[in-house]
Amino acid sequence: MVGFILRRIAVSILVLLAASFIMYVLAANSGDPLQDLRDSSAANRDQLIAARVAALDLNVPVPLRYFLWLGGAAGCLVPFTGACNLGLTVSNAAVLDILPTAIGSTLQLVTASFVLAIVLGIVVGVVSALRQYSGFDFGITLLSFFLFSLPSFLVAVLLKEFMALGFNSFLESATSIPIWLIVLLAVITAIIWQAMIGGDVRRRVIVAAVSGLATIALLVYFNVTDWFRNPGLGPVGLLLLIAGIVVITTALIAGLQNRRALIVAALNGAIAYACYYALQGLFDISTFNTIIILGVVAVAVGVISGYVLGAPDRGMAARIGALVAFLSGALVVLDRYMQSWPQYVNNPRINGRPIATVGASTPGFTGDMWITGIDTFTHLLLPTVSLLLISFAGYTRYARAGMLEVMNQDYIRTARAKGLPERTVILRHGLRNMLIPIVTLVATDIGALLGGAVITERVFAISGMGALFVTSIQRVDVNPVMGYFIVIAITAIVFNFLADLAYATLDPRVRVVA
Repeated sequence: MVGFILRRIAVSILVLLAASFIMYVLAANSGDPLQDLRDSSAANRDQLIAARVAALDLNVPVPLRYFLWLGGAAGCLVPFTGACNLGLTVSNAAVLDILPTAIGSTLQLVTASFVLAIVLGIVVGVVSALRQYSGFDFGITLLSFFLFSLPSFLVAVLLKEFMALGFNSFLESATSIPIWLIVLLAVITAIIWQAMIGGDVRRRVIVAAVSGLATIALLVYFNVTDWFRNPGLGPVGLLLLIAGIVVITTALIAGLQNRRALIVAALNGAIAYACYYALQGLFDISTFNTIIILGVVAVAVGVISGYVLGAPDRGMAARIGALVAFLSGALVVLDRYMQSWPQYVNNPRINGRPIATVGASTPGFTGDMWITGIDTFTHLLLPTVSLLLISFAGYTRYARAGMLEVMNQDYIRTARAKGLPERTVILRHGLRNMLIPIVTLVATDIGALLGGAVITERVFAISGMGALFVTSIQRVDVNPVMGYFIVIAITAIVFNFLADLAYATLDPRVRVVA
């Protein structure tokens, strides 16, 4: 293993050096970085040109200039020495000063969409594979191909028109959800759930009726309580959602017949529900670091309770406890954010239209952690959904195809022949092996996503990595281009290396020979 790691590192360094040299030469020869000054009519034009030539070493041949840049970049390998230097932009700003801001904006934009696309794509893809050739499978296949074929700019524009402007107008109008829309959503929900659950006609009718009536009841409740203007989970809603987390988590991981696992899950759910009342005062003075500390404590409590109460399978019980504690705690925090929604919407700078269509935050907007968090959410909602819809389509198809292939393998038939429950066969034998191609796809996508969603950033006016790259290329600004390249290349190399190591964890048949 050590030999394998050393070889991979050596090859990665060589690839990085060769690729960076090619990138530098291409970027430097793509135009004239002095063109804007040559076209200028300023009286000190010659002095400005001379200053830029000296600052960017433009009088040095491009191949030699690359090694000057490489010497400064090599200093970044030694932290805390101050030797890291990625050069200056044509505007005389240090690349090290603008790069973290661009990376932060891109991470805010792509993180949520990336995680949600993976989770939802895998879940929907697996269900689609298990319900092969059903109405649900055909519907998901059609939806996936449709979303995958949509141009990203078109998705962004449609979201602006219908999701942002439409919802903002709905909040301003002080009207309730119309009856026809409630009925339509209930019918759509009923069709989806009966297709997912499947079974004979009687079972489908029951599922459709229950899901449709539940949807109608929920939307009527939203109308009566004016929920969209004063949202919140409340004690009853939070209790029902936590109970759902307890049951679903236990059923998927251990099965509801495992009483110890169910007790661990219920205990952590009860602790989270008690914290809903106990922590309201602390939330009013909390910072983001406080929430992180509470999250770590919740997971620790879940692990400890699972280990203490989960014998003989302590590991499984600890995982259940940690997952229930984390998800239930997230609901408590979500409810606190919802409590601040009316204050945010009624702020003069928001003016009753909370869903933003441009930028990453409201200029000049200030407030506590909850208010500023909602502001970030409302600005990143549309670009996140835009990226999610397109990425979701790809992960769904990969997950479906991988699950279908795995479920036809001999070891799956053997597991079933031994009498293992279908839940165990799917989750422990099928899902684990299905994830191998997904790991490869994730490792490839991380580098691309960190590079910035260029079109999405442009449509929503977000200054991330994609915007930095496009602007720098247009200005023939080599140093920011190389800063962008280094971040993307290193990220891609690291995560592909981690993917190789993950293969051995997911599939014991994979072995690394030193």
